[in-house]
Order: sequence, then structure tokens, then C-alpha cells
Amino acid sequence: MNGPSIPTTPTTPPADAVLPERSPLAPAPGTLIGSHYDECFGCGPHHPQGLQLTAVAGEHLDVTARFTVKPAHQGGPGLAHGGVLVSALDETLGTLNWLLGAPAVTGRLETDFVRPVPVDSVLHIHARVTGVHGRKVYSAAEGRIGGPDGPVAIRAQALFIQVKLEHFTTHGRPEDVRKILDDPDQIKRARAFEVNP
Repeated sequence: MNGPSIPTTPTTPPADAVLPERSPLAPAPGTLIGSHYDECFGCGPHHPQGLQLTAVAGEHLDVTARFTVKPAHQGGPGLAHGGVLVSALDETLGTLNWLLGAPAVTGRLETDFVRPVPVDSVLHIHARVTGVHGRKVYSAAEGRIGGPDGPVAIRAQALFIQVKLEHFTTHGRPEDVRKILDDPDQIKRARAFEVNP
């Protein structure tokens, strides 16, 4: 049985993609990048079962992040759930958009699992922009266990699509959107993206 064909979108940048300059509003290299939303599953510090991932701006169009695998994140006994690991890479790749000064959403994410990640491990993630073509942002990441130079556990390539802030206010759950609009700290974070082309 053949189902409907699903169009694919590659995660490798086309030959005419560019590596843009960092946004003048990008966090300085070495700066901790705060969460974009306090209750985000990936980076939100107030999500009790979330990843509570922390990311730091790199020197160029790159970030490093850390995620500690907790018992609530396991799939197989004592091992991180694969979907949780993908979420950690997706969150880190999404953080790259702070360096470009434009919000973006995940369009495609391709992941390779290299080795299992035990509970209580710290996953050290490095992500970088590999090209930008119009509104499309191409990026790659890898997560290592045991330290930034430890063995690779997971790799990903992604395609993000830059969007206007209205994407979130139009499609988000109204009570969550209101919560952000009523919080001056959340508004300040959103204003960092007002230069969106």
C-alpha cells in the first residue's frame, strides 16, 4: 500500500546559502542565553519535568548547551528517551536564532543516534548555523556525554523557518500568550527579535 507522498525538505544548505553576520542584538560570546519562555519544555526554568537546558552564546554563529538527564527523562530503564534527546538538540538548535536576531520555528530535524545516554549523564551540545537562504536557517548539532570532548551520543541537522512574532500570538494558546504579554521580562526577551526581516 502506498500512502500519499510526503514532500521532503533537505537539511543541507543550498550552494548559494550564506553565513550571515551575528545580529548586533545577539548575546555576547560567553553569555548565558536566557529562556525564551519560562515554561518552555526545553529551556524553561519553571517546567518541573522539562529539560531546563542552559545555552551559552559562542564566538561565531554557534552555541553550547548542557542538559542533565533526569529519571523523568528515561525511556528504557536507566537510559534517556530518544525523543527527549531529540528535544534537547531541537532546543539548542533553536537557540541559534538568538544570534541571528529573528525568531524561527523548526521545519525539519534529522537525527542520528550514536550511543545510549544514561540517566544522570550531562549531555554537552554544540550547535552551529551552517547557512541561511532567504527565511531558511540551516544548522547542525551534536551531543556528547562525559564532557565537551566526550564520545558523540547524538547528531542532528535541521532546517528552521524564520517567522514574525505574530506566528506565536496567532497560533498560540490565548492564555499563554496573555501570560507573556503581561510579563515585562518576557516582553523584553521578545523585543530582542523585533528586527525580524
